[in-house]
Amino acid sequence: MTKKEFVELYAEKAKFESKAEAERKLNAILDLFEETLVKGEEINFVGWGKFEVKETAARTGRNPKTGEEVAIPAKKVVKFKAGKGLADKVDK
Repeated sequence: MTKKEFVELYAEKAKFESKAEAERKLNAILDLFEETLVKGEEINFVGWGKFEVKETAARTGRNPKTGEEVAIPAKKVVKFKAGKGLADKVDK
C-alpha cells in the first residue's frame, strides 16, 4: 500500500473532512515517530508493537560479485517487534 492509498483509507475511516487534513495529521504522527527514534527512545503500543533503535556491530562482509571482503561499519537501525495482539491477527 502506498502512502497515498493509506491516506485515502485513513481519511475515510477517521471521517476527516478532506484527504489533505488526513495527510497533515499522518505527517505529524510520522514526524513524531521520527523525532522520538532519532533521540534513541522507543515507541511501545501495548498489544500492537514496539519500535526501537538498535546498534549493529561493525563486521566483515563479502561482495557477492567479486568475492572480495568488504568492511561494513557499525550503524543504528530501527527494529519493529509486533505485539501479541497484532501478531495473532496477522496469523489468522
